[in-house]
Amino acid sequence: MNSGSYEAAIKLFERLESNYPFGTYANQAQMEIAYAHYKAQDQAEALAAVERFIKLHPNHAQVDYMYYLRGLINFNDQLGFLSFIYSQDPTERDPKATREAFAAFKVLVDKFPNSKYAPDSIARMNYLVNAMAQYEVHVANYYYRRGAYLAALNRAQVAVQEYSDAPAREEALFLMIRAYDKLGMPVLRDDSQRVFVLNYPNSRFLNPNAVGDAPWWKFWSKGGAKPSPKDATL
Repeated sequence: MNSGSYEAAIKLFERLESNYPFGTYANQAQMEIAYAHYKAQDQAEALAAVERFIKLHPNHAQVDYMYYLRGLINFNDQLGFLSFIYSQDPTERDPKATREAFAAFKVLVDKFPNSKYAPDSIARMNYLVNAMAQYEVHVANYYYRRGAYLAALNRAQVAVQEYSDAPAREEALFLMIRAYDKLGMPVLRDDSQRVFVLNYPNSRFLNPNAVGDAPWWKFWSKGGAKPSPKDATL
């Protein structure tokens, strides 16, 4: 496992579990198998191993780790393995994995609010909310560029109304102003403009020449190492 030979490690852990199903290390081997599949980027097998452990050991002392690992597996699928260190914004992809990752972390936080994995799960949930909001903005921009201003307005409104604390709300509100203008609705445009200036007086959208910071979605590329089953050992 430590050398990165995950397939070989999985076979050995499976042999351990098979030969000593009631032994001291059987449960730990099951956790290690799930983690090894995760590290090998085999999402389907990793999730299957996690679900099996949770089903067999719902009251295990370290079952909270397995809920956390389930969230990580879906989270990395949402990011796309390794792609987040490059230039692609993960919010441009289908949000299905985003919603599944959010749901997985939420189960952990709801069931184990005092778990040592809860704070990181909450941080990742906040990130995923931002991702879902940004997805709506991507769609709104897509419609706007093609002249479908009403459709753009509707998607921007979703981001503003459903994700009020997300950073993407700023751009969504700005898109609403532009869409109202294109639709010939000056009253609603001006109302949105006043709300925008009030909430974002220093917005980069008010200064097109301003140089922005790194994209918000680069946040996790700066993160530390993720816990392994050894952190949840018996």
